[in-house]
Amino acid sequence: MNNTCSPGIFTTRKKLVILLTSLAITPITQADILTRDNGAPVGDNQNSQTAGAGGPALLQDVQLLQKLQRFDRERIPERVVHARGTGAHGEFTATADISDLTVAKVFSAGSKTPVFVRFSSVVHGNHSPETLRDPRGFATKFYTTEGNWDLVGNNFPTFFIRDAIKFPDMVHAFKPDPRTNLDDDSRRFDFFSHVPESIRTLTTALFK
Repeated sequence: MNNTCSPGIFTTRKKLVILLTSLAITPITQADILTRDNGAPVGDNQNSQTAGAGGPALLQDVQLLQKLQRFDRERIPERVVHARGTGAHGEFTATADISDLTVAKVFSAGSKTPVFVRFSSVVHGNHSPETLRDPRGFATKFYTTEGNWDLVGNNFPTFFIRDAIKFPDMVHAFKPDPRTNLDDDSRRFDFFSHVPESIRTLTTALFK
């Protein structure tokens, strides 16, 4: 019986000893502490707080709620309408005194107010061409000293509906068919035929 060991075994053991020794003398680098939005350290990021070992999750588990909230907001979905748009920052300067009409400081003569303006199409998605027949949106946000003021509008003198409760129905009629993702004029004209007040704006969209 041969009790001798091959040189390869000693080499492997030597490498293992060197590796373990280097790990023992290497200083452990402390990782950055995981914190919540308010700066409080997170004690456990892998287990929810529960009522007992197998009980339901507790609403007092701030880390659980914040982690799920962050996950839900990782990606911002496309807007239902006015998805395609271009914005610009600017400054609004009041050049005339209209204090007889309003007490808003934004309209005081000489006052300057930061603004953000956005121009957009309405119906089609973010990657649609601007050549499509589509209304155009125009919105201005005034960052006044008294709070933000939003001024929104369209490039049409009238609108398709008079009652806001019809707005979801109008958008669904204008949007592509959800089953095929193709435009369907029958959906639009079905809506127009049931909403007589839309005819004025319809003629503007078709013939202007």
